[in-house]
Amino acid sequence: MRPTVHYLLETEAHVYALAAAASVMLAFYPFLIVMVSFCRDILHWKGAEQAVYVALSDFFAGEQGAFLIYNLRVQVPRLDLTAMLLLLFTANGVFEPLEVALNRAWGVTVNRSYLKNQVVSLGFIFACGGLAILSLMFTGWNRSWITQAGLSGWLGEWAQRLFFKLAAIPLSVFALFLIYWRLPNRKVEPARVAPVALVVGLILEALKYVNLLIAPLLHNKLEREYGIFQHSVTILLWSFISTLVVLAGAHWTAHHGRQDPLS
Repeated sequence: MRPTVHYLLETEAHVYALAAAASVMLAFYPFLIVMVSFCRDILHWKGAEQAVYVALSDFFAGEQGAFLIYNLRVQVPRLDLTAMLLLLFTANGVFEPLEVALNRAWGVTVNRSYLKNQVVSLGFIFACGGLAILSLMFTGWNRSWITQAGLSGWLGEWAQRLFFKLAAIPLSVFALFLIYWRLPNRKVEPARVAPVALVVGLILEALKYVNLLIAPLLHNKLEREYGIFQHSVTILLWSFISTLVVLAGAHWTAHHGRQDPLS
């Protein structure tokens, strides 16, 4: 683990993580708008729309989660082409620094051209978006089952969160697997990156509980220092930390592979 720790302390890793985090912040709210609009206006499924709010409350605790959910409930317009194009344009930026970072970890000296990177990024956007929709649909189905079973109050909320995690965690791990496997500009053995995708996925899930634990303290600090920008800064900070975890997994895998004579 020592080379990976040294890598995380390098300026280069922070530059990649900050670039990806900035793209996440730009794409975050348009993505939520598209998801809510898709569930409401295309699927006409209240349970799937509610699953978006469950996901938000799982990621963001306290006042920030309530703020995001409230604005989504009252301000989301009908799904239109402009929102879709905005999402595609901003979300593509997430995979540019990630590809460069993964190439660097694997010792690849030639990155994809900008056009090829955009095509590959577009594929990842549709893949990750499809996985998100599957998670929401699974949660929506189980929400209907919970309602029919007569579960309410804290028990119903707990069951709903449990079903959400049962769907979200495996799909998140699969999305990480796809990124580790297909995003670098070289062939990568699927069996080598699958265990790391699982570990990184579990670490990212654990970070949610860290966020829930320190959310009140972090909210008070950011409110004093950033005012109306506190929610954007929170998204940026946690995206930065999560990206560093993803890059650490990629670096460890590549370093371990170079040490393995059978690879």
